[in-house]
Amino acid sequence: MDWWQTNKLTDNIHFTATPARHFSGRGLVRNKTFWSSFILKTQSYNLFLGGDSGYDFHFKEIGEKFGPFDIAILECGQYNCAWPFIHMMPEQTVQATIDLHAKVLLPVHWGKFSLALHRWKEPIERALAAATLQNLKVTTPMIGETVIVGENYPGKEWWNS
Repeated sequence: MDWWQTNKLTDNIHFTATPARHFSGRGLVRNKTFWSSFILKTQSYNLFLGGDSGYDFHFKEIGEKFGPFDIAILECGQYNCAWPFIHMMPEQTVQATIDLHAKVLLPVHWGKFSLALHRWKEPIERALAAATLQNLKVTTPMIGETVIVGENYPGKEWWNS
């Protein structure tokens, strides 16, 4: 799929490829394929999966074209000021959620292992602080914990246990 293309999987399930800002690294030569974010729209819900992406105007454009979203699953870790085009700072993750017109943020790409120089808990701590200032709902499930859109949004600070 190319950016902005939608595949109708069933009458009630549509899958759309949308822009992201990263790089592709499959094979020996980089940037031969697109990097993407995705929208899964069902009869009941509108979900955004950001994949890896630096912050840019594309989040606002996606929000205007396809929002609001019931939940935005956005990367929130493995960042560095030297990599602004491939990973967002936690505060940018919160801003991207606002740009998307998403009701809930599910921050990912931070709690499994470290690839960057920041402290392991820093991404979620910074994202939660920024979300609090914006009055944005955030769900923080443990790896493998169930999130039920519209019903169950785990919020325990398990990383402090």
